[in-house]
Amino acid sequence: MAAVKLTNVRTKFVEKVSAGVLKQLLDDLNEGRILNEEEMESVIEEHKARTDKARCLIDMVRKKGEKSSNKMIEYIKKRDENLYDELGFATAPTPLPQVATPMPQVSVENSDESFVSEVLLTSSEQFKSQKLQEGNGIYKPQDKPGRKRLALLINNVKFDRESMLRRGAEKDEERMEFLLKELGYEVVKHRDLSGEEMDRAVRDFSKREEHATSDSTFVVIMSHGKRDAILGVHWDSGNPNPDVFHIDKMYNHLNTKGCPGLRNKPKVILIQACRGGEDGHVWMSDGMQDDSAAIESDDMEHKEKDFISLLSCTPDTKSYRDVEKGTFFVQYLVEEFNTHAHKDHVEELFTKVMRRFEKFPRQMVCKDRTTLSRHFYLFPGL
Repeated sequence: MAAVKLTNVRTKFVEKVSAGVLKQLLDDLNEGRILNEEEMESVIEEHKARTDKARCLIDMVRKKGEKSSNKMIEYIKKRDENLYDELGFATAPTPLPQVATPMPQVSVENSDESFVSEVLLTSSEQFKSQKLQEGNGIYKPQDKPGRKRLALLINNVKFDRESMLRRGAEKDEERMEFLLKELGYEVVKHRDLSGEEMDRAVRDFSKREEHATSDSTFVVIMSHGKRDAILGVHWDSGNPNPDVFHIDKMYNHLNTKGCPGLRNKPKVILIQACRGGEDGHVWMSDGMQDDSAAIESDDMEHKEKDFISLLSCTPDTKSYRDVEKGTFFVQYLVEEFNTHAHKDHVEELFTKVMRRFEKFPRQMVCKDRTTLSRHFYLFPGL
């Protein structure tokens, strides 16, 4: 078995493989869709010594199973036949599979939810009237003729470091922009921004006058990331002042003080980015909130309210992307909105997206900083 073979030669591979061959293997594995950009970045940026890079690489590949391990053995033969012979592979060559195993598509077992729509289904007037009778139970939508909805979409695809190219991210941008427009939002779009430019883009967006005549907003940011920050296109781990946009700043710009036009209106935050280098096998627990400092006053306003956020992975873990189809997070999110937004509120939609990842333990999407006090229905088409 190929994975066992890699395990058996692990020590010798780490000792013998050259830096040049190691780089070639990384490129081969990326082009062969065995490693994505985030995994390549993890090998290159998080390990300085050649031996540490080699150890990380062989462990990463062998854990992916037989087909991935077979490919790596063939790539070793292609790049360094002497190393291939030294590792003992020459006596039992293994064939190179033609197609990499794709990431599994997670189906929803409930028969009522098995249907997936490729277009956005619209709400009925009857359904909207019924929900409006709930009074304070929902956020009241503004009438379509008089409202001006805005959404912000930032997508970092090309970075200074070529190895960080986010192939397939254009597909995510296309999907998200189309969905937001179908939901009635004018999309303010940016591509390939630094951390400082992302900060400025969110701040400028928060000042837009149109928010006064809007009933909600979406902010979507897609890039590489760290636990609590989004990487700018000039990011370099060796820089003492790394190019990042801290997620807290986004909330500061869009909260009640920073964006009074969106006061008491739902603000939906969607972030597609890694938050670390681990597979998502362990759940992170939230700390208890201390309410001892609660104050009741008619003269005070909540600093941060009416937010709901969905992040593509839990803290310290990776987010996966197909180099042709884009990220699974965006794909599943758009499918659930298309299929269920006509009858479900946003938090229900987020839960449906989370269920799509239940059977794939390497990644779990994560709701964060949810301060919605009512149900937010999008009423597509109305």
